[in-house]
Amino acid sequence: MVEPNPMDFHTDEIHIEQWKVKRLIKRLSTAKGNGTSFVSLYIPAGDPVVKHMQLLASELSGAESIKSRQTRQSVLTAITSTREMLKLYKSIPTNGLCLFCGIILQEDGKGEKKMKIPLEPFKPINVFAYKCQNTFYTEPMLSLLEDDDRFGFIVMDGNGVLFATLQGSNKEILQRMPVQLPKKHGRGGQSAVRFARLREEKRHAYVVKCCEMAKQ
Repeated sequence: MVEPNPMDFHTDEIHIEQWKVKRLIKRLSTAKGNGTSFVSLYIPAGDPVVKHMQLLASELSGAESIKSRQTRQSVLTAITSTREMLKLYKSIPTNGLCLFCGIILQEDGKGEKKMKIPLEPFKPINVFAYKCQNTFYTEPMLSLLEDDDRFGFIVMDGNGVLFATLQGSNKEILQRMPVQLPKKHGRGGQSAVRFARLREEKRHAYVVKCCEMAKQ
């Protein structure tokens, strides 16, 4: 009987969380409202809650000067709802916190309703962002959809070799080495044989060097 691999369960859990994030991004992206009434707040782990409570208080004060009564009321309601959600946290969770609040139009276009969504990401979001606009700001959440698997690449041709890694959208060049290999020579006779031998020796030495670097 084959024992289940704990890593398989971990991978499945990550895929489920990524699916939830994809669904949330779609929901937020399709939300419609009047004016700049959508608040998106991203707080990295370690930030004090009071710091962002003060930010929202300042934004609340600034929203009082919005001329349009309907827009002003929608923005004030969204910021107030964001503050109410943030008050529920004594400290920011380990992986950070994402808050989304807004007054959205009903699907039938008749009437409005309040949307309040707190998200404790399943892996760290190391970014701060505050947006109050006519759409929810979802770009920072795209990092949650990146794969944690790390892939290594060796790109080798007649000009040199490149060693690099790719993890999600993060590319890192570990090492590169240019090379100048002798080209085929047009001379005939014994010179052709000698140049061909030198060319093969250089190419062999280059391949051996690349293998040594790959082991490192």
